[in-house]
Amino acid sequence: MQDKRKFYINGQWIDPSTPSDLEVVNPSIDESFAVISLADTKDTNEAVEAAKKAFILWSKTSKDEKITLLKRLHEIYESRWDDMSKAISMEMGAPIDLASEQQTSTGSNHIKTFIKTLEKFEFENNYDEKSNNHIAYEPIGVCALITPWNWPINQITLKVTPALAAGCTMILKPSEIAPLSGMLFAEMIHEAGFPPGVFNLVNGDGAGVGTQLSGHPDVDMVSFTGSTRAGRLITKNSADTIKRVCLELGGKGANIVFSDADENAVRRGVSRVFNNSGQSCNAPTRMLVEKSIYERAVKEAIDQANKTKVDLASRKGNHIGPVVSKAQFDKIQNLIQSGIDEGATLVAGGPHRPDGLDKGYFVKPTIFTDVKTNMKIVNEEIFGPVISLLSFETEEEAISISNDTTYGLTNYIQTQDNDKAKRISKKLRSGMVEINGNAFSKGTPFGGYKQSGNGREGGTWGLEEYLEVKAISGWNL
Repeated sequence: MQDKRKFYINGQWIDPSTPSDLEVVNPSIDESFAVISLADTKDTNEAVEAAKKAFILWSKTSKDEKITLLKRLHEIYESRWDDMSKAISMEMGAPIDLASEQQTSTGSNHIKTFIKTLEKFEFENNYDEKSNNHIAYEPIGVCALITPWNWPINQITLKVTPALAAGCTMILKPSEIAPLSGMLFAEMIHEAGFPPGVFNLVNGDGAGVGTQLSGHPDVDMVSFTGSTRAGRLITKNSADTIKRVCLELGGKGANIVFSDADENAVRRGVSRVFNNSGQSCNAPTRMLVEKSIYERAVKEAIDQANKTKVDLASRKGNHIGPVVSKAQFDKIQNLIQSGIDEGATLVAGGPHRPDGLDKGYFVKPTIFTDVKTNMKIVNEEIFGPVISLLSFETEEEAISISNDTTYGLTNYIQTQDNDKAKRISKKLRSGMVEINGNAFSKGTPFGGYKQSGNGREGGTWGLEEYLEVKAISGWNL
């Protein structure tokens, strides 16, 4: 059992003021392998105080100094690639190859991309040469960064790196379900030589540390990634102190497949949902298929689901692992059963574990057809390897169904008619639209409309989240 009870505060690993143990479970085998401690108010206050004191000097640190430290951080991150991959695989169940090739790699890419963004960013500028006004970008202050378990280091680096680049100080609260990747990242921060108090880490749950941070009068900003339910609570708790709140929440993406889509469109869409065991907020879990090719699409989806292997996260290969926890497993099982009870046709997968996997939180790759738009499986974020197939006849119907959701993170379009793709993408109410499987480039703004959140992460947009804008008159007089 790994002992990970300490917190990283003011440049040191310290014991919790009042130990409150929580075991970290390996979801592949349903066994504990590490123990952390949940912070109390005293620990949280110490971390905030350290960040507040460190902000005085760090906020004035030159761009060149910050770039040097971030480049050192990236070198250390690369040197501990395998350690990060193993931690993620064990704590949240990503197959070891996926943990390395997708999870760990995103962290490296985000650090590199934000270094490039910082190199080009101008913190001081005159927006109009004829004006006497001066515009300055200044760090917002002490930031509470609350990150999820599904893409742990992806979200940590998406928040910590731009906060550091902006000149902010911070307290990171990683998910208590998958905390080890965050603690490993704290070791890297320490080794890179960031000044004490600039980065702090306390473990805890949402009701405890999450609430303490979001309502804290000395925290100037909260950046949260997680469920829409938790996002509402954070927003309400932050209201009294009028702090900035950046939210990246749930999704229920639509994947519109037209009759002229390329031959791999359906299989690509199915695989996109099953990746990471369906635990991605931007997964296209509603597949809308033009009626003329619906039956063919169903056959392809079934075949792709049946070909998708499920196995232990520790085993190498192209398969999906377990979902993260018993609570998540039970939620998915209940939603699968609701699809059956409400009359959808189960054509692949279904309830219970796959054959041969009697332990762990494994879910069968599942496909529903004959789905109605009022069903739970169409409206609720399942966060598992489950897809609903619906048919449509016209563009207008496809757009209407796609937008008929409280979410608005990522929608997808599959057609070889580029004009049609552009036309529809403008009408979809989502922060992102992916066309024909073309991945977004590095530094693209990530975020959603409606109850998928507010604010953007990535690139210049992600850096500006952590900056205030100051206007000064009479600068050139």
